[in-house]
Amino acid sequence: MHEDAARFLSQPVEAQPGSPLRVAVYSRIAEAIRNSLLTPGSMLPTETELGADMKVSRTVVREALMLLEEDGLIRARRGVGRFVADTLPRIGVERIRPFEEVLGGPGQHLEIKRIQRERQPASEFVAPGVGVEPGADCWLWESVLIRDGEAIAHLQENISALPVSLGSGSAAAPLEIEDDGGATLLASLNTRFGKVLGPGECQISLSQVGPSRAKLLDLRAADPVLVLTQYVRHANRPFYLAKCLIAARAGHLSVMQSLQS
Repeated sequence: MHEDAARFLSQPVEAQPGSPLRVAVYSRIAEAIRNSLLTPGSMLPTETELGADMKVSRTVVREALMLLEEDGLIRARRGVGRFVADTLPRIGVERIRPFEEVLGGPGQHLEIKRIQRERQPASEFVAPGVGVEPGADCWLWESVLIRDGEAIAHLQENISALPVSLGSGSAAAPLEIEDDGGATLLASLNTRFGKVLGPGECQISLSQVGPSRAKLLDLRAADPVLVLTQYVRHANRPFYLAKCLIAARAGHLSVMQSLQS
């Protein structure tokens, strides 16, 4: 590892108010990747080495690395180690649907259980997805999706809390979305602004649920989950970002997308 990268990563990390320590570790490594201190294809230090450098536990490092892998910034090679991805995730040009439509179906009752709704600083992953600089204010809506009484997915949705203009002739203003607890953020945005958002992209990958989210979904930490990452643009700028972890008990999943003309 390059000396500059080692020096950057070895600085102790501190969690932001309202944000877990694993997010701070995630942001430190992600920043090193995006600033090319960690070059594409290069091998990362071990969990133990990163934990010792950043003065955090190996468990915190492992959860941060899982998030980096889910988000396409690093890749794991069994028996070898973890490496910086050759290319960073892109934002594409499909229209996507709220997760009520993705996970719901005829005759099924889908409940949105809100875990938290708060403003917080944007992490290195969230910031480019919502069109702000890291550390700028953004909204986080965190929910568990329950279908027919069974938790099937964990959803985190983010948008900028900075002034934006939505809809024809509307003036830029800080975005405030009322939360009635019964809908996802994207569905609430579509209801309020008449589906003016888009286009977007949905990326699909596989991961393990991890210890903190396992409790919310009544799973074991090592259980596999499908990860759907949604990006939505507005006025040709990144605007909304969501990551949904879907348990195997959700069954067959049909992800429908249509190209934006």
